[in-house]
Amino acid sequence: MGPLIFLSVQYFPMLQLNLATIFYLVVATALWAGNAIAGRLLVGSVSPITLSAVRWALAALLLLPLGWRIFKPSSALWQNKTRFLLLGLFGVGSYNVLLYLALQTSTPINVTLIGASMPIWMLLIGALFYKVRPTFLQLIGAVVSLLGVTVVLTRGEIFTLVSMEWVVGDLLIMLATILWAFYSWMLSRPGKSTERQWPWADFLMAQVLVGLLWTVFFDGFEIAGGYAYLNLNIFTASLILFVAIGPSLIAYRCWGLGVSGAGPTVAAFFANLIPLFTALLSAAMLREPPKLYHGLAFGLIVTGILVSSTKARVSEVRAP
Repeated sequence: MGPLIFLSVQYFPMLQLNLATIFYLVVATALWAGNAIAGRLLVGSVSPITLSAVRWALAALLLLPLGWRIFKPSSALWQNKTRFLLLGLFGVGSYNVLLYLALQTSTPINVTLIGASMPIWMLLIGALFYKVRPTFLQLIGAVVSLLGVTVVLTRGEIFTLVSMEWVVGDLLIMLATILWAFYSWMLSRPGKSTERQWPWADFLMAQVLVGLLWTVFFDGFEIAGGYAYLNLNIFTASLILFVAIGPSLIAYRCWGLGVSGAGPTVAAFFANLIPLFTALLSAAMLREPPKLYHGLAFGLIVTGILVSSTKARVSEVRAP
């Protein structure tokens, strides 16, 4: 990845990203790829909504020593409670609940492919709700990057898409992707909020706290229906600890910084690295070497990122 970043800076002078922004977005996507693997490994050991609730409860406890000021009556959270109810619902409270639920009925290839449509939704939401018209290069980049994702998911046999079956889980992950696109735009367009002056831990704690409340609310239905279960051992506890620290605290912090530096539209293209990282991590865990199509997909995805990033942030506002 290092030489690739060097080349992107050296030979794409109009690229509107710096190394720090690229680093934040790559770290976030790599950790979320790890979350997908951990989620699959925990199927049968933890029910989906309970897994999300335990994950965010643990994340909140770990973040509490740094973000405790958010609980003070004078905290800005209470002056922006409506905004954070939406941020917590879209970014923390719903996405992973819907993802874990989708994996119960849908196949990993369907879920990841639909999630890879995020750049398209990001462009549509930006145009419809935030009056940010997509550029021609962003549209081209979306197509190229999505093609790279398709190459990974079909193992280089794109025509297998014709035989794919669609189930309820596919609709759930589609809804999750749309809500995440709204979440990212809200991060970039704070409106009258003063989050730019907040300590980062306070801002993240506010999202985690409200998202946890939403998740517990959803978990109540799983418990009431008798579908909740949690089987703890060293292996499952280690995986839960990982998703509470890496994909939750570190990834969300990096994503916020990445969206701040790149804007929501360009950041969405980096999300297409998630299925590639997932494929590579799965191959490493199974001791299988990367295939030729992995390299082809990587090239297509990165090309889409580079093309879409060129002059892409002219009309976007920096986030907190």
